[in-house]
Amino acid sequence: MDLDLSSLVDDFFVNMSLQTTLALPHTRETILHFCEAVQKEFPEMTSFFQREAEEYVLEGNRETGRYEWLELHPRRMTAGSFNPHSAESAYRFHQWLTERSVYFLGVSGLDIESLDVLFGFNLDFRGNRDGIVSEALLSGSPLGMLPGAGERVCVEFEPSIVLAMDESCSLQARVSIETHSSSYQVRTGQYEDEPISVYLTVRQYPEPGKVMDLGASLIAQCAQCEDFTRRLIIPQIIRPIAAAIAAAH
Repeated sequence: MDLDLSSLVDDFFVNMSLQTTLALPHTRETILHFCEAVQKEFPEMTSFFQREAEEYVLEGNRETGRYEWLELHPRRMTAGSFNPHSAESAYRFHQWLTERSVYFLGVSGLDIESLDVLFGFNLDFRGNRDGIVSEALLSGSPLGMLPGAGERVCVEFEPSIVLAMDESCSLQARVSIETHSSSYQVRTGQYEDEPISVYLTVRQYPEPGKVMDLGASLIAQCAQCEDFTRRLIIPQIIRPIAAAIAAAH
């Protein structure tokens, strides 16, 4: 993706979630064999631990602010590239994982329940994050008359919308915003150092009458995320919120 996001957002990340119908293998040998292969290909991923029963994590050093992570759940493989050098490097990471999941974990096109590709954007702001988002996105709209008049203060505004991108509703796009805020923070003025997070998720379900091609679907979904980001997310969501944050300082 040839977009320079450094001047607009504080963090950018690309996540992938593969949901399966049947349980993934969970024996010690299979998990270690797969994670060792991942670590050899991505040497920075050296932290391996078990979070809960049958939930395993392999990740890089989070303190660097730029790292990859992988989680294996009973029926789900999730992974992410946080602040990647480029979107292409994040795609390579996810492509490598999905390709090897066929061999190491026995994932089959018949076994896929859904595949998600997520673009995430963090914008740091210490203040009423719900107020900033509502000001940026509601201003001039019919709903814009609700907050900001008199003593009214917005304390919760986390819009979310899901769109079907084909007739069978097998391909869907979800845009959502999380403010990581609370009415307690607004009431006390004690705001935590949390970002405003904007999420774009493109989810592919198996199409009726077809076996899902995992690799081809991943590539197509990444391209769709890029297209949405260029045409809608940046101009209609990211830039207005960034401008509202700048005006509040």
